[in-house]
Amino acid sequence: MPAMLKSLKSAARSTGFLLAALCCGSSTSFADDFKIALITSTTGAFEAYAKQAQIGLQLGLEYATKGTLKVNGRPIVVIQKDDQLKPDRARALIEESFQDDKADIAVGSTSSATTLAMMPVAEELKKPLVVDVAGADSITGDKWNRYVVRTGRTVGQEAMASASLLAAKDTSIAVLAQDYVFGRESAQVFKSAATKAGAAVVAEEFLPINTTDFTGVAQRVFDALKDRPGRKLLWVNWVGASPIAKINAMDPARYGIELATTAAPLQGMAAYKGIPNLTGATPYYYEVVTNPQNDWLVAEHKKRFNSPPDVGTAFAFDAALAIVNAVTATGGSDPEKLIAAFEGMSFEGSSGKLTIRKENHQALHDFYGVTYTTVPGVEWAVPKLLKAFSGEELNSMLTSMAKSK
Repeated sequence: MPAMLKSLKSAARSTGFLLAALCCGSSTSFADDFKIALITSTTGAFEAYAKQAQIGLQLGLEYATKGTLKVNGRPIVVIQKDDQLKPDRARALIEESFQDDKADIAVGSTSSATTLAMMPVAEELKKPLVVDVAGADSITGDKWNRYVVRTGRTVGQEAMASASLLAAKDTSIAVLAQDYVFGRESAQVFKSAATKAGAAVVAEEFLPINTTDFTGVAQRVFDALKDRPGRKLLWVNWVGASPIAKINAMDPARYGIELATTAAPLQGMAAYKGIPNLTGATPYYYEVVTNPQNDWLVAEHKKRFNSPPDVGTAFAFDAALAIVNAVTATGGSDPEKLIAAFEGMSFEGSSGKLTIRKENHQALHDFYGVTYTTVPGVEWAVPKLLKAFSGEELNSMLTSMAKSK
């Protein structure tokens, strides 16, 4: 097991770290507690992100409450639940959280598929669901309802930042993504943005989440790109164990093909080491963002776990800040007042400035175009900033592209 994942596991168990008000059910809770149900995919392919979200939410609540773990005088209780990457289970867990545990708000989930399954329950029971990690556009797009608030990024924002960084005239691009809602929605936006920028998207490949053999798909992509004039790129958008190293081992450089990719957890970025000219867009890296919120998160995470925070940690940290802001502003936990407080909320998070749109409750999220470098003594490839994209800038580009269709 990777050392960093072991650290995350021990962090989730550490009694010195867990919230003073943390519980695993409602039996020790009181009527004046403010209860948050944190639903993550702790079991399954996205375990690393789930562990990060658990830590990030806890640290964010600590930061936002100045260490009191109380909001408006009410102790915060976090009820953790594992949806096991199963949409039906996720739906049952959020229903259980709101009806049996009497949670005031839910946070999650790690997967877009499980999050989409939870959203109708939030609408039916009229309680807020704050989405931190899941990125599918449809969450705050055609599947959205007014009880859903997303403080995390979207695949559309990520794809737009990626296309803006990579696409240009005389550039041919192939896309490799996972065959589920996250991968397909991301590829759709990326293709539209890249084409608008003058690039040619010459191949799209979608594979199951648990794919381990990439030989055939890589060869198909190489064949589609190798005879194209100009710059040739393969853009890999993959959640979990990235196939980047396996594809690079097949020597795409012999055809003049460069590799590009999206954000990954730190342990996943170990696979990025030694890959020439690897570039991509990321919503967070602990050394790229400079503000008091991220400075505190980085310092505390390093002090407690001897490691820096990861991308999922930052997403959940920011969700905690938004929740405490909303509860403080409303003075209570009335769902309708909380929803109103989220609308238009703007604050500095660990990943940069976040502004939650009133019309669909989606946070405008900053992104960072980076190139990955190998640094002696660091176990993962280190992103170096090439260009920053503000949330407002990406929103404007996405809006313009939608209007032009």
